Amino acid sequence: MSRSLLSIATLLILALVVTACGEVTPTPSGSGVASGTAAASTEESEAATPAPPPTEGRLALVQDRGNLICGVNDGLPGFGFVNEDGENEGFDIDFCHAIAAAVLGDPDAVEFRPVSADGRPTALQSGEVDVLIRNTTWTVTRDSSWGLFAPTTFYDGQGMMVRTADGIEELADLDGATICVQTGTTTELNLADVFAAEGIDFTPLPFGDDTQTYQAYADGQCDAVTSDRSQLLAQRTALSNPDDHVILDAVMSKEPLGPVVPLGDDAWFNVVKWVVYATFEAEEQGITQDNVADMAGATDTSPVVQRLLGAANPELGEGLGLEPDWVVTMISAVGNYGEIYDRHLGPGTAFELERGPNALWTEGGLLYAPPYR
Repeated sequence: MSRSLLSIATLLILALVVTACGEVTPTPSGSGVASGTAAASTEESEAATPAPPPTEGRLALVQDRGNLICGVNDGLPGFGFVNEDGENEGFDIDFCHAIAAAVLGDPDAVEFRPVSADGRPTALQSGEVDVLIRNTTWTVTRDSSWGLFAPTTFYDGQGMMVRTADGIEELADLDGATICVQTGTTTELNLADVFAAEGIDFTPLPFGDDTQTYQAYADGQCDAVTSDRSQLLAQRTALSNPDDHVILDAVMSKEPLGPVVPLGDDAWFNVVKWVVYATFEAEEQGITQDNVADMAGATDTSPVVQRLLGAANPELGEGLGLEPDWVVTMISAVGNYGEIYDRHLGPGTAFELERGPNALWTEGGLLYAPPYR
């Protein structure tokens, strides 16, 4: 090959290399980041335009229908029951109101659908309810086959109630006893597991619903009744002589209770999830039913409060498919988590329940909301 032909071939090769590599822009000295990489700053990432709200799915269905169908318990004082005026009332019921306020702007736009313990999986799997808020324990089986569990609203554990006169002080004293228990619950499974591990013989007396279970105990058909400790405390207050009954100190399980939504709709799950988180965050930030309107209009509140109440970054609410001030509407209707808790379970109620693990993380509890930003 001649020198001229060699030079031409060399130039052609260089041209192909440059074309393949593309244009390279020099990087400022010491930056360590090449042009064209995805190295956006935190501020740039947070300023990204959120996804448009869904135009189909359960959120759109609820908004088009104009009401929320909430699966509930209608016979558990403190959590979900029908009061003397024929209205649903309780801790769980207020979270139904909270979701309706956030999604529809009206806390009363709720159809309360009573669901039995056995009927919970069907109600979710069939889509009969938009959300189930009915003292339901989060487990791996339920998470994968029933529905998606929103953040836990009440951390509980299984207990045992007995008659004071029987002198029973611990689980071992129940050897040979008959124990009332509700079917279709983790309670039934835990009872078998714990007593088998402890080598305690017992006879289970199962019933299909709360009313039958506690009526059988009240009638003396069993020596003890077992359920979540909060439920036992609530049902104890309904017995003719509550002081004749005692809840043992033994805690037999972990029972994280909270809302559940049907599988397959992430947008709806996000809404329910953030309604719960907003009640936590509002309490942490000192936002209450009484002051939320004033705080929403104030200019000297923290950036965290301004974002949460929609005064800043309105696109955060819009990204969920909600109004920018949805938290204001929701807190105005039901209050923050602490207000909901105290209204139904706390000081001045028949239950006088200590917050315990249901306190904010700042107070030594387990309630913790991710950043709303």
